[in-house]
Amino acid sequence: MRGDSGYPVRVRFRKRGKVRFISHRDVARAFERAFRVEKLPLAFTQGFAPRPKVSFGLALSVGHESEAEYLDVQLAEDVPLDSLTRGVSDALPDGIDVTGTAGLTDRAPALQESVTAVAYRVTVTGPDDAPVDVDDLRVAVDDALARPALPVTRTRKGHQVTEDLRSIVRTMSVTDQDDLGPVLDLELSTQPRGTRPAEVLAAVGGDVLAGHAAVGGGVGVVLAGLGRVLGGGAVGRGGGLRLAAIPAAARPAPPAASRGASAAAAATGCLARGSGRALRL
Repeated sequence: MRGDSGYPVRVRFRKRGKVRFISHRDVARAFERAFRVEKLPLAFTQGFAPRPKVSFGLALSVGHESEAEYLDVQLAEDVPLDSLTRGVSDALPDGIDVTGTAGLTDRAPALQESVTAVAYRVTVTGPDDAPVDVDDLRVAVDDALARPALPVTRTRKGHQVTEDLRSIVRTMSVTDQDDLGPVLDLELSTQPRGTRPAEVLAAVGGDVLAGHAAVGGGVGVVLAGLGRVLGGGAVGRGGGLRLAAIPAAARPAPPAASRGASAAAAATGCLARGSGRALRL
Protein backbone atom coordinates (compact mmCIF):
# COMPACT_ATOMS: atom_id res chain seq x y z
CA MET A 1 0.00 0.00 0.00
CA ARG A 2 2.90 2.37 0.65
CA GLY A 3 3.88 4.74 -2.11
CA ASP A 4 0.96 3.84 -4.39
CA SER A 5 -1.20 6.54 -5.92
CA GLY A 6 -4.87 6.42 -5.00
CA TYR A 7 -6.86 6.48 -1.79
CA PRO A 8 -5.82 3.90 0.82
CA VAL A 9 -8.40 3.20 3.53
CA ARG A 10 -7.95 1.21 6.75
CA VAL A 11 -10.99 -0.84 7.77
CA ARG A 12 -11.63 -2.28 11.22
CA PHE A 13 -14.11 -5.14 11.59
CA ARG A 14 -15.30 -7.64 14.15
CA LYS A 15 -15.97 -11.36 13.72
CA ARG A 16 -18.45 -12.94 16.14
CA GLY A 17 -20.70 -15.97 16.37
CA LYS A 18 -20.78 -18.95 14.00
CA VAL A 19 -18.73 -17.10 11.38
CA ARG A 20 -15.69 -17.61 13.62
CA PHE A 21 -15.40 -21.09 12.12
CA ILE A 22 -14.58 -19.84 8.61
CA SER A 23 -10.97 -19.47 7.58
CA HIS A 24 -8.94 -16.31 7.06
CA ARG A 25 -9.07 -16.89 3.30
CA ASP A 26 -12.87 -17.17 3.43
CA VAL A 27 -13.02 -13.83 5.27
CA ALA A 28 -10.90 -12.29 2.52
CA ARG A 29 -13.27 -13.68 -0.13
CA ALA A 30 -16.25 -12.30 1.79
CA PHE A 31 -14.75 -8.80 1.77
CA GLU A 32 -13.85 -8.99 -1.91
CA ARG A 33 -17.44 -9.96 -2.68
CA ALA A 34 -18.77 -7.15 -0.46
CA PHE A 35 -16.55 -4.65 -2.28
CA ARG A 36 -17.97 -5.86 -5.62
CA VAL A 37 -21.56 -5.72 -4.35
CA GLU A 38 -21.02 -2.11 -3.24
CA LYS A 39 -19.28 -1.34 -6.56
CA LEU A 40 -16.37 0.33 -4.82
CA PRO A 41 -13.79 1.90 -7.17
CA LEU A 42 -11.05 -0.56 -6.26
CA ALA A 43 -7.46 -0.12 -7.40
CA PHE A 44 -6.00 -3.25 -9.00
CA THR A 45 -2.54 -4.71 -9.36
CA GLN A 46 -0.88 -4.75 -12.77
CA GLY A 47 -0.05 -7.85 -14.75
CA PHE A 48 -1.70 -10.89 -16.32
CA ALA A 49 -4.14 -11.52 -13.44
CA PRO A 50 -5.01 -8.19 -11.78
CA ARG A 51 -6.18 -8.43 -8.18
CA PRO A 52 -7.79 -5.82 -5.89
CA LYS A 53 -5.24 -4.07 -3.70
CA VAL A 54 -6.43 -5.44 -0.36
CA SER A 55 -4.03 -6.21 2.48
CA PHE A 56 -5.02 -7.99 5.70
CA GLY A 57 -3.25 -7.90 9.05
CA LEU A 58 -2.29 -10.94 11.08
CA ALA A 59 -4.55 -13.90 10.36
CA LEU A 60 -7.14 -14.76 13.00
CA SER A 61 -7.14 -18.46 13.86
CA VAL A 62 -10.25 -20.49 13.03
CA GLY A 63 -12.63 -20.67 15.99
CA HIS A 64 -11.51 -17.35 17.49
CA GLU A 65 -13.84 -14.38 17.81
CA SER A 66 -12.55 -10.83 17.55
CA GLU A 67 -13.62 -7.27 18.21
CA ALA A 68 -10.79 -5.62 16.25
CA GLU A 69 -9.42 -7.02 13.01
CA TYR A 70 -8.00 -4.79 10.27
CA LEU A 71 -7.50 -4.62 6.53
CA ASP A 72 -6.22 -1.96 4.13
CA VAL A 73 -7.92 -1.41 0.78
CA GLN A 74 -6.72 0.85 -2.03
CA LEU A 75 -9.39 2.81 -3.90
CA ALA A 76 -9.02 4.45 -7.31
CA GLU A 77 -11.38 7.26 -6.28
CA ASP A 78 -12.19 8.98 -3.01
CA VAL A 79 -15.46 7.89 -1.40
CA PRO A 80 -17.31 9.07 1.73
CA LEU A 81 -16.20 6.89 4.60
CA ASP A 82 -19.59 6.77 6.30
CA SER A 83 -21.29 5.23 3.27
CA LEU A 84 -18.35 2.84 2.79
CA THR A 85 -18.69 1.64 6.40
CA ARG A 86 -22.43 1.05 6.20
CA GLY A 87 -22.50 -0.41 2.70
CA VAL A 88 -19.66 -2.90 3.13
CA SER A 89 -20.96 -3.99 6.54
CA ASP A 90 -24.43 -4.66 5.07
CA ALA A 91 -22.93 -6.75 2.26
CA LEU A 92 -20.91 -9.00 4.59
CA PRO A 93 -22.12 -12.30 6.08
CA ASP A 94 -23.88 -12.25 9.45
CA GLY A 95 -21.31 -12.02 12.22
CA ILE A 96 -18.79 -9.87 10.32
CA ASP A 97 -19.35 -6.15 10.82
CA VAL A 98 -17.28 -3.12 9.84
CA THR A 99 -16.85 -0.96 12.96
CA GLY A 100 -14.63 1.85 11.66
CA THR A 101 -12.80 3.26 8.65
CA ALA A 102 -10.07 5.85 8.23
CA GLY A 103 -8.22 7.29 5.25
CA LEU A 104 -4.46 6.80 5.23
CA THR A 105 -1.73 9.06 3.96
CA ASP A 106 0.48 8.02 1.09
CA ARG A 107 3.39 5.92 2.40
CA ALA A 108 1.63 5.27 5.70
CA PRO A 109 3.16 2.33 7.61
CA ALA A 110 1.97 -1.03 6.32
CA LEU A 111 -0.66 -2.84 8.37
CA GLN A 112 1.74 -5.60 9.37
CA GLU A 113 4.06 -2.94 10.78
CA SER A 114 1.25 -1.06 12.52
CA VAL A 115 -0.05 -4.06 14.47
CA THR A 116 2.34 -4.28 17.40
CA ALA A 117 0.40 -6.49 19.82
CA VAL A 118 -2.47 -8.93 20.11
CA ALA A 119 -4.87 -8.78 23.08
CA TYR A 120 -6.64 -11.92 24.25
CA ARG A 121 -9.30 -12.74 26.79
CA VAL A 122 -8.85 -16.37 27.81
CA THR A 123 -10.86 -18.65 30.09
CA VAL A 124 -8.50 -21.14 31.76
CA THR A 125 -9.65 -24.68 32.58
CA GLY A 126 -7.97 -27.98 33.35
CA PRO A 127 -8.25 -31.22 31.36
CA ASP A 128 -11.86 -32.17 30.60
CA ASP A 129 -12.89 -28.71 31.86
CA ALA A 130 -11.63 -29.44 35.38
CA PRO A 131 -11.76 -26.24 37.49
CA VAL A 132 -8.69 -24.10 38.13
CA ASP A 133 -8.72 -22.08 41.35
CA VAL A 134 -8.82 -18.35 40.58
CA ASP A 135 -6.61 -17.38 43.54
CA ASP A 136 -4.00 -19.98 42.64
CA LEU A 137 -3.95 -18.68 39.07
CA ARG A 138 -3.48 -15.10 40.29
CA VAL A 139 -0.51 -16.19 42.37
CA ALA A 140 0.96 -18.06 39.39
CA VAL A 141 0.51 -15.04 37.11
CA ASP A 142 2.12 -12.64 39.61
CA ASP A 143 5.00 -15.06 40.06
CA ALA A 144 5.46 -15.40 36.30
CA LEU A 145 5.54 -11.63 35.78
CA ALA A 146 8.19 -11.32 38.48
CA ARG A 147 10.47 -13.85 36.80
CA PRO A 148 13.28 -12.67 34.51
CA ALA A 149 12.40 -15.38 31.97
CA LEU A 150 9.43 -17.49 30.86
CA PRO A 151 10.98 -20.43 28.99
CA VAL A 152 8.84 -22.63 26.74
CA THR A 153 9.89 -25.56 24.57
CA ARG A 154 8.81 -25.58 20.93
CA THR A 155 9.38 -28.07 18.12
CA ARG A 156 10.90 -26.49 15.03
CA LYS A 157 11.99 -28.49 12.01
CA GLY A 158 12.00 -31.65 14.12
CA HIS A 159 14.16 -30.18 16.89
CA GLN A 160 13.23 -29.14 20.42
CA VAL A 161 14.00 -25.45 20.95
CA THR A 162 13.65 -23.52 24.22
CA GLU A 163 12.64 -19.87 23.88
CA ASP A 164 11.98 -17.09 26.38
CA LEU A 165 8.50 -15.53 26.18
CA ARG A 166 8.98 -12.91 28.89
CA SER A 167 9.72 -10.07 26.46
CA ILE A 168 6.59 -10.95 24.44
CA VAL A 169 4.18 -10.72 27.40
CA ARG A 170 3.26 -7.04 27.78
CA THR A 171 0.48 -7.46 30.34
CA MET A 172 -1.20 -10.42 32.00
CA SER A 173 -3.83 -10.40 34.74
CA VAL A 174 -6.77 -12.40 36.05
CA THR A 175 -9.71 -10.05 35.59
CA ASP A 176 -12.87 -12.12 35.95
CA GLN A 177 -14.37 -15.57 36.38
CA ASP A 178 -17.06 -17.19 34.26
CA ASP A 179 -18.90 -20.51 34.32
CA LEU A 180 -15.86 -22.40 33.02
CA GLY A 181 -13.15 -20.85 35.16
CA PRO A 182 -10.95 -17.80 35.75
CA VAL A 183 -10.60 -15.28 32.92
CA LEU A 184 -7.12 -14.11 31.98
CA ASP A 185 -6.40 -10.95 29.97
CA LEU A 186 -3.22 -11.08 27.90
CA GLU A 187 -1.48 -8.55 25.69
CA LEU A 188 1.25 -10.17 23.62
CA SER A 189 3.73 -8.44 21.34
CA THR A 190 3.88 -9.46 17.69
CA GLN A 191 7.25 -7.88 16.91
CA PRO A 192 9.85 -9.14 16.34
CA ARG A 193 7.96 -12.39 16.99
CA GLY A 194 4.79 -13.53 18.70
CA THR A 195 3.38 -16.50 20.58
CA ARG A 196 0.09 -18.23 21.39
CA PRO A 197 -1.86 -17.97 24.66
CA ALA A 198 -1.48 -21.71 25.25
CA GLU A 199 2.30 -21.36 25.22
CA VAL A 200 2.14 -18.51 27.72
CA LEU A 201 -0.05 -20.62 30.01
CA ALA A 202 2.37 -23.50 29.68
CA ALA A 203 5.21 -21.19 30.78
CA VAL A 204 3.12 -19.74 33.62
CA GLY A 205 1.61 -23.02 34.84
CA GLY A 206 4.35 -24.58 36.90
CA ASP A 207 3.18 -26.25 40.10
CA VAL A 208 -0.06 -24.32 40.46
CA LEU A 209 -1.69 -26.07 37.49
CA ALA A 210 -0.14 -29.45 38.29
CA GLY A 211 -2.96 -31.92 38.78
CA HIS A 212 -5.08 -29.79 36.47
CA ALA A 213 -2.62 -29.49 33.63
CA ALA A 214 1.05 -30.23 33.34
CA VAL A 215 3.24 -27.72 31.58
CA GLY A 216 2.93 -28.26 27.85
CA GLY A 217 -0.11 -30.51 27.99
CA GLY A 218 -3.70 -30.34 29.07
CA VAL A 219 -4.24 -26.69 29.91
CA GLY A 220 -7.69 -25.72 28.68
CA VAL A 221 -7.80 -22.45 26.77
CA VAL A 222 -11.18 -20.99 25.82
CA LEU A 223 -10.70 -17.84 23.75
CA ALA A 224 -13.46 -15.36 24.37
CA GLY A 225 -12.09 -12.68 22.12
CA LEU A 226 -9.10 -11.16 20.44
CA GLY A 227 -8.13 -7.79 19.06
CA ARG A 228 -5.21 -6.04 17.44
CA VAL A 229 -3.43 -3.09 19.02
CA LEU A 230 -2.20 -0.50 16.54
CA GLY A 231 1.07 1.15 17.48
CA GLY A 232 0.66 4.85 18.19
CA GLY A 233 -3.14 4.70 18.12
CA ALA A 234 -5.13 6.59 20.75
CA VAL A 235 -6.93 4.47 23.30
CA GLY A 236 -10.41 5.16 24.60
CA ARG A 237 -13.10 3.42 26.55
CA GLY A 238 -16.63 2.63 25.49
CA GLY A 239 -19.22 0.08 26.49
CA GLY A 240 -16.83 -1.62 28.90
CA LEU A 241 -14.23 -2.25 26.21
CA ARG A 242 -10.71 -0.88 25.99
CA LEU A 243 -10.37 -0.10 22.33
CA ALA A 244 -7.46 0.79 20.08
CA ALA A 245 -8.37 3.55 17.65
CA ILE A 246 -7.75 3.48 13.93
CA PRO A 247 -4.93 5.97 13.17
CA ALA A 248 -6.25 9.35 12.06
CA ALA A 249 -6.21 10.30 8.39
CA ALA A 250 -3.90 13.09 7.33
CA ARG A 251 -4.97 13.28 3.69
CA PRO A 252 -7.81 15.64 2.69
CA ALA A 253 -11.27 14.35 3.57
CA PRO A 254 -14.26 14.27 1.18
CA PRO A 255 -16.53 17.35 1.01
CA ALA A 256 -18.24 18.29 4.27
CA ALA A 257 -21.70 17.48 2.92
CA SER A 258 -20.78 13.83 2.46
CA ARG A 259 -18.36 13.43 5.31
CA GLY A 260 -20.85 12.53 8.04
CA ALA A 261 -19.95 10.93 11.32
CA SER A 262 -17.25 8.67 9.87
CA ALA A 263 -15.01 11.50 8.71
CA ALA A 264 -15.31 13.21 12.07
CA ALA A 265 -14.44 9.94 13.76
CA ALA A 266 -11.45 9.43 11.47
CA ALA A 267 -10.05 12.79 12.51
CA THR A 268 -9.85 11.70 16.13
CA GLY A 269 -9.61 7.92 15.77
CA CYS A 270 -12.59 5.61 15.37
CA LEU A 271 -13.73 3.56 18.35
CA ALA A 272 -15.47 0.25 17.85
CA ARG A 273 -18.79 -0.44 19.46
CA GLY A 274 -19.55 -3.89 20.81
CA SER A 275 -21.54 -5.84 23.30
CA GLY A 276 -21.05 -8.94 25.38
CA ARG A 277 -18.22 -9.58 27.78
CA ALA A 278 -15.54 -6.94 28.11
CA LEU A 279 -12.71 -7.75 25.72
CA ARG A 280 -9.41 -6.04 26.37
CA LEU A 281 -8.44 -4.78 22.96
